[in-house]
Amino acid sequence: MAATAIAVSFFVIIVAVAVSSGFRSAIREGVAAMTGDISIAPFPSADNEPVSMPAVLPETEAILSLPGVKCITPVAVRAGIVKNGETVHGVLVKGVPGRQDSTLRVSIPHRLSEIMRLGEGDDLTAYFIGEKLRARKFKIARVHRDLVELDDNLLVYASLEDIQRLNGWDSTRVSSLEVRLAEGADPERLALAIGTLAEDYYVTSSRQSYPQVFDWLTLLDYNVLIILILMTVVAGFNMVSGLLIMLLRNISTIGTLKTLGMDNGSVGRLFVRIGAEAVLKGMLVGNAAALLFCLIQGTTHLIPLDPVNYFVSWVPVRVNLLWILLADAAAFAGILLLLWLPSRVVARIDPAQTVKAD
Repeated sequence: MAATAIAVSFFVIIVAVAVSSGFRSAIREGVAAMTGDISIAPFPSADNEPVSMPAVLPETEAILSLPGVKCITPVAVRAGIVKNGETVHGVLVKGVPGRQDSTLRVSIPHRLSEIMRLGEGDDLTAYFIGEKLRARKFKIARVHRDLVELDDNLLVYASLEDIQRLNGWDSTRVSSLEVRLAEGADPERLALAIGTLAEDYYVTSSRQSYPQVFDWLTLLDYNVLIILILMTVVAGFNMVSGLLIMLLRNISTIGTLKTLGMDNGSVGRLFVRIGAEAVLKGMLVGNAAALLFCLIQGTTHLIPLDPVNYFVSWVPVRVNLLWILLADAAAFAGILLLLWLPSRVVARIDPAQTVKAD
């Protein structure tokens, strides 16, 4: 029973670590898809007209040479209003490269699709206000899910060339540059470094753009830490009770071992070693079950989530072997420390009273 409790506890620990890592990876990728890990943009104008900047900066090579910087993507944006019948809504249309064969074709967020009652293949009429009113009729090529689909922040993806023409720019002018970082890079530190290089532009990290999302991630990490501690304590006390039962059932054996010359420390270490073997077996079973669950969830998305509350539509899992090994080591060490408590019972056992002659 103690080994089963150990297996369940390690299963919960590994799943919690995998889910936490999965949320962090999915949300980072989702935010980076909307704004980049770091954004380089010109300072806004007083009249709210679209402001452009060069698609290639003199500092571009220096930025790309920074450790952790993967690539820089030029984008063009324009605020507009979309209309379908009597329904109107404000959007931000973002032009991204790599869609040269999709002129006037857009991808709209799921929330906008619900509001406008439009889907793939439908026409989307958008109006853009500037010195004069401009209208564009787009074809909806896809309905996507953004990480944050707030009604006042709906992002429509279009071709970069379409938005450059709409803003009256040539191919060398864009609204901003989005910097993508390698896995594990620190966006805050690199934003400061890029800000030093590109002093004439406004440099922001993804955390600054969506602080509420990253605050939620920090809270999730605290929850995982609490789960790790609680499961270690539960598994430890289950193992303590199991070892106490083992000691009480083997009082005669302990008395015999003491009579044969084993001291209290040696007898205590013997039973701790037996308990550690049970912990190790439970840990291996729990790890195997947790990894199997992560494989099934990662490939089938078996457990769904409400994206309005959790930002993603299913429970994301990501197996980070380093974090799993650290969690295993911390829990195993904590349980072994707790096992020394019942081992002190050995010192109270008197061989003269426990060894019985037949």
